[in-house]
Amino acid sequence: MFSSATGMSTAERNPALSGKDFTRLSSFIYEHCGIKMPPAKKTMLEARLQKRLRALSMPSFSDYCDYLFSQEGLQNELIMMVDLVTTNKTDFFREPDHFAYLVNAVIPEWQKKTGGRRPLNVWSAGCSTGEEPYTLAMVLSEVAATLDGFSYQIMATDISTRVLEKARKAVYDEDRIDPVPMQMRRKYLLRSKDRANPLVRIAPELRAKVRFNRLNFMDSDFGFREQLDIIFCRNVIIYFDRKTQERLLNKFHGHLRAGGWIFMGHSETLNGLDVPLVQVHPTVYRKLA
Repeated sequence: MFSSATGMSTAERNPALSGKDFTRLSSFIYEHCGIKMPPAKKTMLEARLQKRLRALSMPSFSDYCDYLFSQEGLQNELIMMVDLVTTNKTDFFREPDHFAYLVNAVIPEWQKKTGGRRPLNVWSAGCSTGEEPYTLAMVLSEVAATLDGFSYQIMATDISTRVLEKARKAVYDEDRIDPVPMQMRRKYLLRSKDRANPLVRIAPELRAKVRFNRLNFMDSDFGFREQLDIIFCRNVIIYFDRKTQERLLNKFHGHLRAGGWIFMGHSETLNGLDVPLVQVHPTVYRKLA
C-alpha cells in the first residue's frame, strides 16, 4: 500500500466504521434527528464523518463516538456532525404546480376569509439553502403587487447551520436560477459584475421578507408560538420512519390555523397516518376549520 507524504497509509488516514460504531451512530442520529440510517447507509456515513475524524485528529470512529457522546462533544461537535449527515437537495420553483395552486386557490380563499387584515404567515420547514423560501417570497411579492393590502411573512428553518449560512447570504451560482421566470429574475435577482464568476444574489427587499432560524424537528418544543396559515414541508419526512412522520405531522397540525394548508413533496403521502388533515390537491393537505 502506498503511503502519503506524511508517512500515513490510506487506511490510517481513512479509518473504517465498524458495525458496532455504526449502530452507535445510527441510533444516536435517529434519536436526535429522527433520521433512519439503515445498514445500506453505512458507507455513506463513514465517508462523510471521516472528514471530522481528520479535522479532530482522531484515529478511529470509536474515539469519535466517545467524544461525540461526551458533554463537550454534545456542545461542540453535534451541530458539525448533523451538518455532514443531513441531505440538502433543493431548487428554485421545485414542484411548480404547488406555487400555481398557492396563487390560484389558496390565496384567494385566504383573502376572502381574512379580508387581508393581517399578513399571510408562511413556514418553509426544512428550507435547506434557501431556494424554497425565496421562491415563495418572489411568488407572494408578485401577488402583493396586484392585490391591494396583501402582505406576507416567511419563517424558514433547517437543522443544518451550514445550509442556513448559505441561505442567509442568498448568493447562488447563476445556473441555479434557470427555473426562475425571466420577469422575476429582473425584479428580484442581482447579477455579479464579475462575469468570470457568474453569481446572483436575492434582492435585499426580498431577503428582508424571510426570517431564518435553526430548528430540530425532534425538539419537544419548536420554540415559537405563531399560528401559521401555510406550511411547506416538502421532501423532508421521507427521511423519517412512519412513527416519526405521524408524530411530526401532528406537531405541524398544532401550529396551523384552522383551515390552514400543508404542502408535502410529491413522493410523500399521509396515507395510513393518524393525522387530522384532509387532502385538497395532490400532496396538499388542509386542517379542518
